[in-house]
Amino acid sequence: MAEAWTETRNARGRKKRLTFGYLYDFRRFPGDETPAYELYAQTLGLIEWTESIGFAGAWIPEHHGAPDGYQPAPMLIMSAIAARTKSMKLGTGIALAPLYHPVRFAEECAVLDILSDGRLEMALGIGYRKSEYDGYGLDFRRRGARFDEFLQIVRRLWAGEQVSFAGDHYTIERARIMPCSPRGQIPLFLGGFSDKALERAARQADGYLGVANTCELYLEKVRITGKDPWSASVRVPGLFFVVANDPEEAMEELAPYYHYVNNSYGIWAREDGALGLDDPVVRPLSLDDFKTSGILEIVTPREAVAKFKALREQMPIDHFMMMLPAGCPPNLFAKYATIFAKEVIPHFAN
Repeated sequence: MAEAWTETRNARGRKKRLTFGYLYDFRRFPGDETPAYELYAQTLGLIEWTESIGFAGAWIPEHHGAPDGYQPAPMLIMSAIAARTKSMKLGTGIALAPLYHPVRFAEECAVLDILSDGRLEMALGIGYRKSEYDGYGLDFRRRGARFDEFLQIVRRLWAGEQVSFAGDHYTIERARIMPCSPRGQIPLFLGGFSDKALERAARQADGYLGVANTCELYLEKVRITGKDPWSASVRVPGLFFVVANDPEEAMEELAPYYHYVNNSYGIWAREDGALGLDDPVVRPLSLDDFKTSGILEIVTPREAVAKFKALREQMPIDHFMMMLPAGCPPNLFAKYATIFAKEVIPHFAN
């Protein structure tokens, strides 16, 4: 924990309202033969339903070339979400920014923000899989430098500027986006675990998307830049977090789906050693070992409320993001989402 920034924690009155949502990756569980159209329609229906019971966010991640169909086109999915929802925030969690052209990205975000009536909030990172950059013909080793140029261009375009830029990765002449978002700048969160990623987020983003321990390091970087850490925003992903009245029953019902997600991420995290963590928590395990590993955290509603109240005391968290794991039947997802909506969300409604 970064002790220097925690000295500012006497500013309790500035705690942010905490909302909750889910990440949806649209991938297929092994052996599932559901046609892709039906899988997509089913997931979009669940997103619409979660809004109706009080969830405030739908977040789409991005990976490429995955045999299970992990979502490669989050911007398109978000346009469908925008058309089916009315109030929930929507955005990426996260998009692989260096794979986009900054002008096209800025334009598409502006249009999405218009479609959603100002509900778009983007989270970006550089990724950690070399194969994804190979597929786009880009140098994996230069993705950080490419991202820095990308951010400069996008911010200027959202500010309404006509942009000319000559860098190592992008050359642009007199670019301007029309229409612009009525808000101008769209909220931008950055992810990543390395020291450089945290510094980039502190300097250039509106907030940070990352696990609680890393958020502490990010907030210390914010303090070093001369900003008030409590003016920042952090989004905490709890992709392996579930609230249940009977945690043992929930483990038996849900573990196979979260186990599949854990193992796929575990394999990817070790492909190129570029995640930014010395020892990633997720790693390939047997189902029995996964159940006892503690990776899947299943707690009672009372325990969940205590956890979130403690997080609000520790950091300027404004959103907690869970996950619909691949293959989880809609009725099973709905069972546990309903418990969360009825027994946790009301404690943070104001």
